[in-house]
Amino acid sequence: MKRILKALILGIWLMAIPSQVFGLDIGIAVSVNTAPPLLPVYVQPPCPQPGYIWTPGYWAYGPMGYYWVPGVWVAPPRVGLLWTPGYWAFVDGFYRWHPGFWGRHVGFYGGVDYGYGYTGVGFVGGYWRGPVFLYNTAVVHVDTTVIHNTYVNRTVIRTTVVNRYSFNGAGGVMARPTRMEMRADREPHFEQTSMQVEHQEHAGTDRNQFYSANGGHPETTAMNRINGRRYTQQGRIAQGMRSGQLTAGETRNLEQRQANLHQTVHNDRLANGGSLTGQEKQNIRARQNNISRSIYNDKHNAAVAHYGNNEVGQRRYNQQQRMANGISSGQMGANRAARLEGGQQNLNRRIRADRQANGGRLTNQQRRNINRRQNRMSRRIYRSRHHGRPRG
Repeated sequence: MKRILKALILGIWLMAIPSQVFGLDIGIAVSVNTAPPLLPVYVQPPCPQPGYIWTPGYWAYGPMGYYWVPGVWVAPPRVGLLWTPGYWAFVDGFYRWHPGFWGRHVGFYGGVDYGYGYTGVGFVGGYWRGPVFLYNTAVVHVDTTVIHNTYVNRTVIRTTVVNRYSFNGAGGVMARPTRMEMRADREPHFEQTSMQVEHQEHAGTDRNQFYSANGGHPETTAMNRINGRRYTQQGRIAQGMRSGQLTAGETRNLEQRQANLHQTVHNDRLANGGSLTGQEKQNIRARQNNISRSIYNDKHNAAVAHYGNNEVGQRRYNQQQRMANGISSGQMGANRAARLEGGQQNLNRRIRADRQANGGRLTNQQRRNINRRQNRMSRRIYRSRHHGRPRG
C-alpha cells in the first residue's frame, strides 16, 4: 500500500510539472507555448552509400529552447522501410511534438514541406524495389559515380511557392491526413534508431544549434551521415565564408588542413586494406578536434571579410558565395577550395595595394586588370563545381 501511495503521489507531482520541462531526448511528448522557428534553407549533402534514407532536419526543444537537429542520411532499421518525419502541431494553445517513425509506408507529418522529397505528403525522393533503394536524382543529391541505382522524375517537383513553416495548425500549415497516410499511421512502426537518438542528443549539446544563439541560422544544417564530421566541418567553413566571418586567407589555411587530413585518411586506408587502426582513428580525431577549434577561433576573431559597397566588392562577395555553395554541396573538395581561396587572397592583396597607392581609389586600368582576374577566377570556380567528381 505504501508503494502504491508513493506511486500515486509521484504521478500527481509529474502531472503538475509544466510540460515545457520535458525534453525530446527523454522520450516524453513535448508541449511548448511558443511556435517553432521557420525551417532554415540548406543544401543536402550527397548520399554516402546505397540504401541510406534521407531524414530531414527539424527543430527540437530542450531546456534552453529550440535547437536545430541537422538533416542526415541514415541506414534504416531494415530493408524496405521508409522514414516518416516528426512534426509540431498547434493544438489547444500549445505546440506539441509528434515523433517520427520508420514504416513500410510514409504516414502523416503535418503537411510540413521539409524539402528533398518530403513535399508535405509522402516521399518522392525514391522507392524500394526489392532489396534495392532507387533514388530520384531530380530531388535528392546522389553521387552517381558511387550510387548507380537512380532515376529521374521531375513531375514530382512542386512549382508553387514553398513556405518554410515548421508546424501544423493555425499560423502554420493547415493540412489534414489523407486516407493513405492514416492507413500508414496504423501500420506497424519502428522507432528512431539509436544512432538517430545519439544524433539528436549531440545537437542538443551544441550551443551553436540553439535558436537563441543562431537566430534561425544554425551553424550545422545537414550532414552526410551521423558522425559525418568531415562534411560537418566543411559546412561550418562554408557558413563562415557566407557570413564574412572567415577571410579568404583563413579559409585557404583551413581547407588546406582539411585536404591534408583527407589525404592522410586515404593513405591509412590504403595501407590497411580499407580500414583504420585504433591508433590511426585516435590521431585523426585529434586532428579533427584541432581543425574544429581553428574554425571556431577564426570565425570569432577580429578578422572579418569586407568587400566594399562597389562593383569590385560585389563581385568578390558573389564569388565567395559561389565557392561556399560548392563546398557545402560537396561539389568542391578541400584541395580545390584551398587553391581557389589562395587565388582570392592574392586578388584581395592586389586590390588593397592598388587602393593604398591611389588614396583609396582604383584607376580605370587597375579596374580592368582586376576584372580580368575576377573573370578567370569565376571560370575556375565554375569548372571546380561542375567538371570534377563531387566530394562528400
